[in-house]
Amino acid sequence: MSPHEEAVVKSFIEPSRQQRFVDFLADPKKRKKFTDELAHRRERFLNSKFLKSIPPSQRNPTSLYALLKQLGAPDICWVISESRLLDGQEVGLIKALREVVGYGMGTIISCAPGRLAYFESEDERFILQR
Repeated sequence: MSPHEEAVVKSFIEPSRQQRFVDFLADPKKRKKFTDELAHRRERFLNSKFLKSIPPSQRNPTSLYALLKQLGAPDICWVISESRLLDGQEVGLIKALREVVGYGMGTIISCAPGRLAYFESEDERFILQR
């Protein structure tokens, strides 16, 4: 498990679900259980205290990139995603956003471990920030 993954879980997931999700991510055979959860009903697992709404006009890769950079995101990020092409990889931030935004795949793009991330599900998009 990447340090990004552990930091995402410990910072942005509801405390009652953290250990379970850490266990899923640490076991390659169970990882899909976590990534499948990302697509559905974020209120079941994300800590709402750290969700920041994104104005509709900024819900595109270019605007999200600028917003995340303004909040301190580096050019390289870590991706946790339903997309097997991106999951568990370090990827350029703009590339990750272009591959994810608007496709409704459950994804967390971790920019600064435990401090800044982007979340997208089938019907929601949020900045995760502490």
